[in-house]
Amino acid sequence: MKNVFFVGTAGSGKSTLVGAYKDWLDSNGVDAIVVNMDPGAESLPYEPDVDIREWINLGEVMSEYQLGPNGAQIVAADLMAVNIEKMTSVFAEYNTDYVLVDTPGQLELFAFRESSNLTVNAFGKDDSMLVYLSDPSLCKTPNGFISAMTLGALVQFRLQLPMLNLLSKSDTLSDDDEQRMLDWYSLPDVLYGDLLDADSMPQTVVGMELFKAMENTGVFGEIRAVSAQDEIGLEEIYAASQLVFFGGEDTMRE
Repeated sequence: MKNVFFVGTAGSGKSTLVGAYKDWLDSNGVDAIVVNMDPGAESLPYEPDVDIREWINLGEVMSEYQLGPNGAQIVAADLMAVNIEKMTSVFAEYNTDYVLVDTPGQLELFAFRESSNLTVNAFGKDDSMLVYLSDPSLCKTPNGFISAMTLGALVQFRLQLPMLNLLSKSDTLSDDDEQRMLDWYSLPDVLYGDLLDADSMPQTVVGMELFKAMENTGVFGEIRAVSAQDEIGLEEIYAASQLVFFGGEDTMRE
């Protein structure tokens, strides 16, 4: 089984994309299961095959530890690591090609706590990759785009996994806005020029320094636009995962 962890900031469309991608895989003869790792999810746009909420209930964590919602989310994130072997023992019984992992809405709860490494290792680090969703509402300005890409680079640095960058919810963008953001990632000189044209503010100075750091570390490359609503880019996710795991060979079941 190959594990695909969908990560991104709150509101970037992770759960919706996971549901749409699962439907696409089903319709194309690729067997997959979905694992929900968000103990605070009130509703999901898919039916999870394995659900962390079976072991961790956010309301119970709030009551037991006398915490508010934010504090309970932090405790729940650490409790996930405690219960991870129970989860992996359940989905290990599945005979499937892909495990789609829907991570918590708050990116920092998954990517920047030690429990995240324990979770990835329990799933199988050598058989895992990241799909990072950038929210287009946060990327419309050069400075906003740099901030989003820096966050994505930190996630990859923290988890040390192959990563596919996605510009989510492309159906909410005009063609011009979408193309501009795609160009910013694949053509760094375009982004650099737009940063120079931006208003001279302290954040632009910081943005220029972040740009230089990202360019020096080879972060720039390719980003794909996707839309769960319009079913755009789903095939590209599959192609990228096949490339990561199998060198591009198609493993669709007969």
